[in-house]
Amino acid sequence: MQTSREKLIASLALVAAVGVLIAMAIAFSSQDTPPSTPAPLRSTPVPPQSTSAPPRPINVAQAAKDPGGPAEKATALKPDLPIGISKQLYSLSVSAAREPTVQLAALGEKLFNDKRLSVDDSLACATCHDPAKGFSDHRGNSPTSAGVQDQHGQRNAPTVLNAMFQATQFWDGRAPELEDQAKLPILNPVEMGQKSPEDVVAKVAKVPEYADAFKSLFQHEPNYDDIASAIAAFERTQYSGNAPFDHFMAGDKQAISDQAQRGFALFQGKGRCSSCHAANGISSLFSDQKFHNIGIAAHKQNFEELARKAVGILKTGDTKQIDELALQTSYSELGRFLVTKNMADIGTFKSETLRNIGITAPYMHDGSLATLWDVMDHYNKGGVANPYLDGGMQRLALSEDEIDDLVAFLFTLTDDRFAEFNKAELTRQTALKTNRPQRDAEIAEGRKGDVGDVGTNPDLRNPATIGAF
Repeated sequence: MQTSREKLIASLALVAAVGVLIAMAIAFSSQDTPPSTPAPLRSTPVPPQSTSAPPRPINVAQAAKDPGGPAEKATALKPDLPIGISKQLYSLSVSAAREPTVQLAALGEKLFNDKRLSVDDSLACATCHDPAKGFSDHRGNSPTSAGVQDQHGQRNAPTVLNAMFQATQFWDGRAPELEDQAKLPILNPVEMGQKSPEDVVAKVAKVPEYADAFKSLFQHEPNYDDIASAIAAFERTQYSGNAPFDHFMAGDKQAISDQAQRGFALFQGKGRCSSCHAANGISSLFSDQKFHNIGIAAHKQNFEELARKAVGILKTGDTKQIDELALQTSYSELGRFLVTKNMADIGTFKSETLRNIGITAPYMHDGSLATLWDVMDHYNKGGVANPYLDGGMQRLALSEDEIDDLVAFLFTLTDDRFAEFNKAELTRQTALKTNRPQRDAEIAEGRKGDVGDVGTNPDLRNPATIGAF
C-alpha cells in the first residue's frame, strides 16, 4: 500500500510528466513555425482563478490576534491561493493532517525568527531565509550561507517560498517532509550548531512564552517533533504566485514585455528549459522535482576523481563516513548520491522551482553562478562535461539576444510582493553582464567540442492559445 507521501510524489510526477508532454507538443509544433515569421502572440484566459485583489500569504501573527483566532480549539487556516497556484496543487501537497492552524503557525513563525534556536543565539531560520528577501539568503557576497561562528557550509540556502509543494526537501532531497527539514539545520554543526535535540528542547522550554504555548497546543512540555511541526506549519503559509507571468497567462497581454514573451517561447523550445523546469495549470512550479547532473560541480574541481574516491569509500561499506564527509567537505558535490548511494545519482541535484528566481541569487546548489546570465551561459554550452552528466544536456546555440530574452522572461516569475526587489536585482545583475565567466560561445555554437546538436526553433505562440495552460 502506498503511503500518503508516495502518493504525493506519484501525483506530482504525473503532473510533471503532463507538463513535459505539453512542452514536447509545443516544441514539436514549433517545427512548423518559421522563426522569421512568428505567429502573433495571443493569450487566452485560463480557468477559474480570480485576478481581482492580489492575495497574500496568511499573516499568521495578525490572524492570532483576531477575535476568535487563538481559541482553545485549533483554528484552521484556510489558504487564499494567489493566481498561479492551483487548488489541486495545494490539496496534493498539504494533507488534512498537515493543514496549518492559526495557533501552530503563529508559534512556528516565532520559532522561525528566533535566534535562540541556534547554539550561540546568533542565527534564526530567518537569517538564511530572510522573509524580506524572498526567504532566501542575501547576506554579503558569499555563494554559500554562513552559520554560527562565521562557518560556511557547502550549499546555497534555497527559498522557503512554495517549499510545501516540493516532493522532497534540500538540494539532495534528503528530507521527505518540511518537518524533517526543519530539524536538520538546527543540529548541523556549521549551520545553527546545536549539539542534540535534547539541548534544543531544554533551551526552548526555559522560555516562558514557549512553555505556555506548547502546553496549550499540545498539552505537554515542548519536544523536538513539536518544534519542527510548528516551524513547518508556518512554512506551509508561505505560498507564492501572483507574478506578472501569471497575469499574462490569465489573458493580460501587457503583463509582460514582448522580450519576455520571446523568452518564454525560447524557454519552451530552443532553450530546452522546460525539459526539467516543466509547468502547467496544475503545477506551475517550473520544476520536474527530479535530480540531474548538469555539471555545476565539475567546473571547479576534478569531479571524476572526487566521484571515484567516494565510490571507493562506499565499496568498503562505510556509508557513515560518506555522510559525515558530506557535511563540510567537497563530497557535498556528489549531491543525491549521498542520500541514495546509487551511482546513477552522482552529482545530481534537484531541479529547483523557478518561481521568484529573479530574487533568489546566487544560483545553483553551491551558489557559484551570480546572475541569470551566468546560468544561461552554463546551459548554452551544454554544462560542464563529466562522466555522470545528464543525457539531456547539450549545447543550445543561443545568441546574446536570445539569452537576454530568456533572462527577461525569468524575471517575470517573481511574486508582485517583491516587485521592487525584483527590479533592483535586475539592475544589479544587468550591471554584471560584462563579467561572464561561464560564457563560451565557441562551444555553444558548435565551433569547439562535441556536445550534440542544437534544440528546436522557438514557438512564439502563447501555450494558452493551444490549451496548454
